[in-house]
Parts: sequence; C-alpha cells; structure tokens
Amino acid sequence: MRQSRDRGRGLQISCQELVEVITDYIEGTLPEDDRERFDAHLEQCDGCRIYLDQMRRTIAVVGRLSEESLDPRTRGELVQAFRGWKGA
Repeated sequence: MRQSRDRGRGLQISCQELVEVITDYIEGTLPEDDRERFDAHLEQCDGCRIYLDQMRRTIAVVGRLSEESLDPRTRGELVQAFRGWKGA
C-alpha cells in the first residue's frame, strides 16, 4: 500500500489509497498495520466515512439480490454487458 507522511505522526493513507483498498478492509483481509492507518484516516475524513458507509449499504443490498429476483430483460442486459469480460 502506498502511503504518505503525516506531519510527524507516521505514515497515513490518502483518500485515493483508501478507495483502492476498501474491499480488503470490508472483507477483513487488510493487513493490521494498513487497517490501523485506514481507521486513522476515517477518524479525520468525513468523506471517506460516508464512502465506507455507502459501500457497506451497497453490499448489503446487492447481497440480497438473487438471479430469480431479476427481471428477465435486466438479466439479459447484465449477461450481455459481461459477456466476454475477463477479470484481472
């Protein structure tokens, strides 16, 4: 994880860096030292606290969706959008 100096308080992550590792944070796979910097950043940044809350809410909503709950047209559009997509 890239880090920037925080005026004598050690290393701190930026908002962009927080966004890059937020999934690991939510899933509990972020290394402890990075998690501590993540938490320290949240204490000082309203925008990132809001973003984290939005991500958690999105995951909660998406986690309740099932294939059967999708409209057939929507399902088809999603299948088409991801056809041939290769994850990194």
